[in-house]
Amino acid sequence: MSSPHLPLPRRGFLAAGAGAAATLALTALPGPAAARPFGRYGSPERRRTPRTLYVDPHGRGDFSTVQAAVTAATGSGWTLVLAPGVYRETVAVDTTRTEATWIGAAENPGAVVIVYDNAAGTAKPGGGTYGTTGSATTTVQADGFTARWITFANDWLRADHPGITATQAVALKVQGDRSAFHHCRFLGHQDTLYADSTALGVVARQYFAHCYAEGDVDFVFGRATAVYEGCHFRTLNRTDLAAAPYGFVFAPSTARANPHGFLAVRCRFSSGAEDGAYKLARPWVPTYETTAWPSLVVRDSLIGPGIDPVAPYTNMRDAFPWQSMRFAEYRNSGPGAVITVPGNRPRLTAAEAASHTPATYLGDWQPRQYHSL
Repeated sequence: MSSPHLPLPRRGFLAAGAGAAATLALTALPGPAAARPFGRYGSPERRRTPRTLYVDPHGRGDFSTVQAAVTAATGSGWTLVLAPGVYRETVAVDTTRTEATWIGAAENPGAVVIVYDNAAGTAKPGGGTYGTTGSATTTVQADGFTARWITFANDWLRADHPGITATQAVALKVQGDRSAFHHCRFLGHQDTLYADSTALGVVARQYFAHCYAEGDVDFVFGRATAVYEGCHFRTLNRTDLAAAPYGFVFAPSTARANPHGFLAVRCRFSSGAEDGAYKLARPWVPTYETTAWPSLVVRDSLIGPGIDPVAPYTNMRDAFPWQSMRFAEYRNSGPGAVITVPGNRPRLTAAEAASHTPATYLGDWQPRQYHSL
């Protein structure tokens, strides 16, 4: 999405990460993992199923790039097992490659990294620029996609490209229905995680469990019906701006006909910036979809001091004020969840909250068994 912000100084999250829990491994793990790159998931010589492909950047699998494996895996039901390493490439999974599963063999998302560095304003070979959608490191359009223990990243930095004003740089764009991500990480700055659908009239249900996402401007955004359960959202420090706000965690663009947009439940919000420097959300009503009615519910979550409690929501475009959107909270705690101004953060009643659970959002699709809320 658009942003008035100035370029961001180099942060180097691929070298340092966002704390010990998010440190990014840039090489294959030493010891047994390096000797046995596919761990308990077998090897190309002893495949568990005929529709399993092994990917290893050091040449010990069927393919050395993720995209080559995706291209080979035509049709439905393929599993890709990714050995530890950094895969610097863009990857696209089209609508025909349904029911795919990607597994990070180390069972540690820091060990398997898919990363590239395009931004919306990056020049394309042959002319033009990539735009927000084209900037994505990984794009998944197929239904039934599942990923476990993988990092999706975009390490494009504003400071390296002061002449580019379109600074959206997507790590993952996912559009398919029944898309699930377990123990994955999404690293970037602006527009990190694009949870979308293939068309305005299409509902795409997506589930993110125990994942980590970081960024600064609208870094979790889109039109999907997306449940974030037990996830950690971290806002980044910025030194290029004279004053807050530095950015926004969520920017949903839910279709008006869709009763469910984003649901964050039992999540945690932390920050590398000073207290109150970020907003929790702003509504995204695209110029090409002015009928959008953004929906966001944050419930049973710990909101740290990085979120402004006085004004946690703001407008993206004044013609569509956040107060007219479907924004609400329920049973949140922490300094960023304190009510300081009457009416500044709508609250669900207990009866209303009963309709905002993972089960109600995801319907007959159950990527896991839900505990009662």
